[in-house]
Amino acid sequence: MPAPPEVVKLVEDFNRNRDQYLSSSYKEAELRIEFIDPLFECIGWDMRNKAKRAEQYKDVVREQSLEVEGATKAPDYTFRIGGVPKFFVEAKKPSVDIWQDPYPSFQLRRYAWSAKLPLSILTNFEYLFVFDCRVKPTHDDKASNARILQYSTTDFIEKWDEIVSIFSQEAILNGAFDKYAEDVKGKRGTSEVDDEFLKDIEEWREILAKNIANRNKLSLDEMNFAVGKLIDRIIFLRICEDRGTEPAGQLRAIIEKDDMYQRLVVLFQQADAKYNSGLFHFERDTKRAGHPDKITPKLDIDDRILKEIIKNLYYPESPYQFNVIPADILGQVYEQFLGKVIRLTEGGHAKVEEKPEVKKAGGVYYTPKYIVDYIVENTVGRLCAGKSPDEMARLRILDPACGSGSFLIVAYARLLKEHLDWYVADNPKKWKDAVLQARENEWHLTLREKKRILLSNIYGVDIDSQAVEVTKLNLLLKALEGDSKESVENVKKWFREPALPDLDNNIKCGNSLVGFNVIDLLKDIPKAEQDAQLEKLKPFNWEDEFSQVFKAGGFDAIVGNPPYIRIQALNEWTPRQADYLKQHYKAASKGNYDIYVVFVERGLGLLNPDGKLGYILPHKFFNAQYGEPLRDVLSKGKHLSEVVHFSDQQIFDGATTYTCLMFLKKGGAEKLHFKRVEDLAAWRLNGKSTDGEIPALDVSASEWNFAVGEGAELFEKLSRMPTKLKDVSSNIFQGLVTSSDPVYLLEPVNIENNHVTVKSNATNQEYSFEAEVVPPLCKGSLDIRRYLASPSKRVIFPYNPAQSDALKKSILISESDFQSKYPRTWSYLKENYEVLRNREKGKMRHDGWYGYVYPKSIPLFAKKKILTPSIALSASYTLDQYGQLYFVGSGGGGGGGYGIILADECKLSYEYVLGLLNSKLLDMYLKRISSSFRGGYYAYNRQYIEQLPIRAINFSDPADKARHDKMVALVNRMLKLHKDRQAEKLPDKIERVERQIQATDKEIDALVYELYGLTEEEVEIVEGSMVK
Repeated sequence: MPAPPEVVKLVEDFNRNRDQYLSSSYKEAELRIEFIDPLFECIGWDMRNKAKRAEQYKDVVREQSLEVEGATKAPDYTFRIGGVPKFFVEAKKPSVDIWQDPYPSFQLRRYAWSAKLPLSILTNFEYLFVFDCRVKPTHDDKASNARILQYSTTDFIEKWDEIVSIFSQEAILNGAFDKYAEDVKGKRGTSEVDDEFLKDIEEWREILAKNIANRNKLSLDEMNFAVGKLIDRIIFLRICEDRGTEPAGQLRAIIEKDDMYQRLVVLFQQADAKYNSGLFHFERDTKRAGHPDKITPKLDIDDRILKEIIKNLYYPESPYQFNVIPADILGQVYEQFLGKVIRLTEGGHAKVEEKPEVKKAGGVYYTPKYIVDYIVENTVGRLCAGKSPDEMARLRILDPACGSGSFLIVAYARLLKEHLDWYVADNPKKWKDAVLQARENEWHLTLREKKRILLSNIYGVDIDSQAVEVTKLNLLLKALEGDSKESVENVKKWFREPALPDLDNNIKCGNSLVGFNVIDLLKDIPKAEQDAQLEKLKPFNWEDEFSQVFKAGGFDAIVGNPPYIRIQALNEWTPRQADYLKQHYKAASKGNYDIYVVFVERGLGLLNPDGKLGYILPHKFFNAQYGEPLRDVLSKGKHLSEVVHFSDQQIFDGATTYTCLMFLKKGGAEKLHFKRVEDLAAWRLNGKSTDGEIPALDVSASEWNFAVGEGAELFEKLSRMPTKLKDVSSNIFQGLVTSSDPVYLLEPVNIENNHVTVKSNATNQEYSFEAEVVPPLCKGSLDIRRYLASPSKRVIFPYNPAQSDALKKSILISESDFQSKYPRTWSYLKENYEVLRNREKGKMRHDGWYGYVYPKSIPLFAKKKILTPSIALSASYTLDQYGQLYFVGSGGGGGGGYGIILADECKLSYEYVLGLLNSKLLDMYLKRISSSFRGGYYAYNRQYIEQLPIRAINFSDPADKARHDKMVALVNRMLKLHKDRQAEKLPDKIERVERQIQATDKEIDALVYELYGLTEEEVEIVEGSMVK
């Protein structure tokens, strides 16, 4: 793409009058109008807002740069898509040497790094530099640090296509900008703003906690409260400074004299008088809901500690530009911050530790903003559609596990947008109390109106009191966004009311799932222990705490990311809560459930009759046994409205969690809108998914296997077939579970006569054991493959296979027989006596200590059976013709497997069933109903494979019997070919066998299509699905 004539003319004009433009008298404002604006118009941006969009929708925002202490507080241009910043442009007049002067690049990088924008531009038109703004800026950086592209005026013409391909609006919309940013991302020096800020506030917490613990007598709860409040207040005031609502440098001024903490307390008290919010609350006031802080004003804190913290909030030590840090970044930082808590050692010293529930869960996982946006759009957004401010004032939005407040911040932002849009469309000059005009065609909500909306509409609950305070902090910062020092002061001056709302009646601490009737479960314990349990459980009565909401029928929208905690962990931490949930929630009535299912039921109960719920949560309950009660609740009420199923796509950074977005309607929906996302990047870019509608009547308490898109009708056709694998099987059983694999599972080294040399992972030693009691063992997908099993391990099998098979129960080899027949193996078991006895919390402390903890399936291993790994990329069934193969039930390095034994009355041969199971058709079916995992893997567990439709055979029909017998012959051929393939060593012979395998595979698939009566179109669907 050649440079347009307008760009060529710009370059010619600049070069013709270069001396004039390079003179110090030529102003930056002139450069913007004459060169920068036209250049970016040619790149494809609406620089002059020709579309007449309102301020919040403009593609390009020009900042009215706020000068504080000689430094500007905002970038010159913010380029946006849908109101979301994508990159900044900082302009300098041509006389500024941006090649050598480090400050302009530091300034730009500080803006963009704080806003978490990957790329941004610095230009004086003579040159245009692109910086990787993921590299943390420091005040001693060279001007060239993190500079990744540089263009001169000549390049504007010669490399125009390159510039447009990255920075045009079209490039951002089609994903080219993001792709380029990812491609150039460098590891060296890269440090995201959220990671750095988290490190900083965690360090502040630690040094404050240790100092306060040494100098003050506080309880553990008082300590956590005090440290949390101090950090929240300092951050709030520092952000307000950069936004211009507080005097610049006021915190820094405190550390220039002694008695720093007392001077800081005075500043906090002044903030209390100004804002009157729960964040600063020191005096009892009947008009305020919460209790005043009587702890922090009396603290004794070392000046050295405060100086270290506050000094690092300002240039040159600080890399942060606080006014451009997005709310979701602050939320993400605080979500991680809340995952740790201060503990006091026996000596009274403070120590910061990860919370046990966070440790168990493997960390804190923050919901990405694009997910929060989608959930809020499809709940709050739909509720606001077409409503006036009076009608919206009646909406009540809740997050029952609000954490740092990320969902509530976005919900609040959406409400602010809806109100502003309505006022602007309805002649804004009529609504002077609600909106004010900043510039021509630019309107803003007044601070007073933002307060009203926050108090009217937003509610949250969290069991963590610190999370509650953080949510309030983030909502208050959102309310102040865009306001000035004057607008804050005017609220108090004109209306005689505080600038900010008191959120104590909206955001509350408590256990969303447990009411005060939990006391009934605590009657049998002493009063002191009862009080301790109540303190831990934090019961919460919704109707009392939000009485006005429930007088009106309940909440209109509930949004969030409920906690994921297994019942086993709950039993460990708060067993009384587990008992309570089982008594009061149907969702908690079956199996080893996860607490998120209870949050779904609780949320549904809190909605008003027309209310909507939107959660991100694991989709495991769709198919798990423990999910049946919740599936029953949702299906009977026809509550399912929309599901966005992410398959194996990963939403949370650093966690492997298989999730979906689920939307419910309290009043019910006649159809479920189901979307399956196979490519997360494409869905984020343009909403690409496989969509379909499912009648509510077709949704039941049975496992949810929603089929949409191509192949849905074929899936339904196969689902209606009357015979399933479970109907023709007597047993579908899991492999061996030893509960001590390092002891029992052995690495084979050599085989001689009746002995096998093995290496033990438990002792890291080699041994020679009796081969009879150490048979070959298969490790899941590592050893169990299509039509072939090749054991790679050995296992100590302390049972008598023949007796176990005959008596149909596991018969452990007696201690005396073991000692006499297999002395070497017995000696090794004795060497590991303590380990084996203490398995599963001491379950094996008895005479049979050398057996397996769960020996139920032992009699089945000696039988003929079909084997499958429990996780595989595709169907990988094989046949154990003589009952000689052992396999594990679970574990890493290949995983476990399952065995399938056909029922005695089943006339179908094993080979026939094996051919069906390995076919493309049944594998396509399984992948529709199974759980998917990263890397393209699927679960082949019993709960999925037992549902596979099996084509029955009418043996009295010669044609049908012939099809059966043909399948048997083809499968026997396949079993032999795979053995031959394994035995061959010459490349040309291997290739010849592989061609035969491929040809036989096609014959089997063709026969399966005939058996199941597929049309040509259906065959094409199956073949196409296996190519993807």
